[in-house]
Amino acid sequence: MKSIEQFVLGAALDFLKRGEAGWLCTVVQTFGASPRPLGSMMAMNAEGAVVGSLSGGCIEDELLAKLHKGALASQLPEILEYGVSAEENERFGLPCGGRMQILIEPIFATSDRCDNLQALCDALADRRAMRRQVDLQSGQWQLEHVESCQPLALTHDTLTQDFGPRYCLLLVGANELARCISEIALAMDYRVVVCDPREDRREHWSVSGAELCGLMPDEAVSQFSDPFTAVITLTHDPRIDDMALMQALTEPLFYVGALGSERTSQKRRQRLKQLDLSDKQIGRLYAPVGLAIGSKSAMEIAVAVMAQLTQLRASIQSGKGGVRV
Repeated sequence: MKSIEQFVLGAALDFLKRGEAGWLCTVVQTFGASPRPLGSMMAMNAEGAVVGSLSGGCIEDELLAKLHKGALASQLPEILEYGVSAEENERFGLPCGGRMQILIEPIFATSDRCDNLQALCDALADRRAMRRQVDLQSGQWQLEHVESCQPLALTHDTLTQDFGPRYCLLLVGANELARCISEIALAMDYRVVVCDPREDRREHWSVSGAELCGLMPDEAVSQFSDPFTAVITLTHDPRIDDMALMQALTEPLFYVGALGSERTSQKRRQRLKQLDLSDKQIGRLYAPVGLAIGSKSAMEIAVAVMAQLTQLRASIQSGKGGVRV
């Protein structure tokens, strides 16, 4: 399944390939509460076809009305602000005190723009991060590959926006907890892969949308390793979990976690040290996995795990770090 950015950029590219003009709309500033996060995108064409979302629908309707009136940016980028008054907040469904700035970019079927959009789509499909810089005066783009994504930045002259692939969650162990985590993670738009070398466990797996993998755990970690993937071991079997962790803690993953009590986690760290992992590598391990919210049941633990991943991703995206390296 593709990320929403892939759908939006892909739709914009399809418009241009059909010879249609279009618009790329991006949330570039938020003040107070906002219905959609910074960087949210929408593409639309001259016929009013829309892919993506900027709000609950009211701002989209307003932009379509401008389109039909011929009042939407036609040649150069334009920034529109919504929520400047209480009346606008109510009209556009913005939370009290919320304001948003939307960058409207007209896009045309030129070879440069088609190449730009194709390069972004290809990078996301290959799970590589890419940065685009938009000159707000001329509308020109510059693209470059980056190792990791930084928060969207807007100056008087330039928009800098990083695109990264859809986040992937590799769970080691096809059990009840993996089922609960998978269901929440899929609803949060993660790609979920469940690895278990035990055939009998795979036979009883039944979560629609989660990919099932029968590789050995270290092989699965190597196959799915990149800075946008999290690995969590769940089997309670050191022969399986430790094999995955030995590989995961040497890979550029954004999160490595292991299920277990404090006592079990301490024993695991001692074993990993005996297996020639460094203190720095072992220090990357989140164990016990998940936020300490007093969770007991499988679904409660799943909530704690996904809350910790959400907290970490928010920290990374805000530019405050958060990855244990």
